[in-house]
Amino acid sequence: MSLVITTTLNTNHMINVDALNSIRAEIPEYVCLVAVSKTKPVSDIQQAYNEGVRDFGENRVQELIEKVGQLPEDIRWHAIGHLQTNKAKQVANLVHLVHAVDSSRLFNALAKCANRPLDVLLQVHIASESSKHGFGSKELFDTLDSGLLASPSINIRGIMGMATFTDDELQIAREFSNLRKVFEKIKPSMSDEFDTISMGMSGDWKIAIDEGSTMIRLGSAIFGHR
Repeated sequence: MSLVITTTLNTNHMINVDALNSIRAEIPEYVCLVAVSKTKPVSDIQQAYNEGVRDFGENRVQELIEKVGQLPEDIRWHAIGHLQTNKAKQVANLVHLVHAVDSSRLFNALAKCANRPLDVLLQVHIASESSKHGFGSKELFDTLDSGLLASPSINIRGIMGMATFTDDELQIAREFSNLRKVFEKIKPSMSDEFDTISMGMSGDWKIAIDEGSTMIRLGSAIFGHR
């Protein structure tokens, strides 16, 4: 007697390959696409990896650690979202880029834990919503001038920000434009590696690229809504 094994394909968790390919065809070559895979299963990430995606963003440290151990070693993991200082040790030597260094306290925590040069972005508060994290523009200029954001174990690669959650595209464009102006003001005093403006998510990435973004963070546009 032969044993017949049947398998059922789980279609509840599948990325939108057509949408992914459409986005990649539309964005300029100099723009890095980070697939925001937080809360998504390993199978989804593996499918996106099989389609050529190498940059993935996670905001929960324990979830990140678990996924790193189950997926290909050449994935570039991005720590996105607000990072608590007590989590710095867990991510400093695990990720390719920390997106949201929003205080000198977090910067120093990462610097103390990093066993290798760690790439980070400084988060700038550009939205009208007070709930979003980040340095105010003047605060960032003053903090950089004071030398508080300097360490041989940290490479400041650029800045990032999130626009207000609104349907007003002119407001979004204005906020992204302001972030680009902050970048341009800081750049002359930074290293040659200071080259990244991370702004733009699933709902506003086209506006962000028009305003100078070099890195976009897309979740629902690729993985569907959570």
